[in-house]
Amino acid sequence: DDVARAREAGARWIVTPALTESVAASVRVGLPVLAGALTPTEAVAARRAGADAVKLFPASIGGPAYLKALRDPFPDLPLVPVGGVDPTSAEQYLAHGAVAVGVGSPLVGDAAHGGDLDALRERARRFVELCAADTARGQA
Repeated sequence: DDVARAREAGARWIVTPALTESVAASVRVGLPVLAGALTPTEAVAARRAGADAVKLFPASIGGPAYLKALRDPFPDLPLVPVGGVDPTSAEQYLAHGAVAVGVGSPLVGDAAHGGDLDALRERARRFVELCAADTARGQA
């Protein structure tokens, strides 16, 4: 299966788009897994299935306020917002208790298609500084 092939290729963790059979497969082979979920029911089910953390996706649907609302009844649920996370929302997610953030297009921009690599470096620097500041404050 995909998880076994990923492990053989050297994967050190697995990320799923939803609560799929890959979560159980990852647990069986001892790979940490970040399982995708959006609703409280999905997030709790992912954790009960063995996910090490829950990829809140797409996080932009509810934004940082939604993550905070999920953390209120589930303070021990490790949430990683992914999807539409930019520097401003990343800071808010981390302030509301996200254990990490996942970034894609807001970080990469057009660099993957031959775009401005200097702009990518600057965006990456900003994200690293932001996360370092939150880590120093004990939030990430």
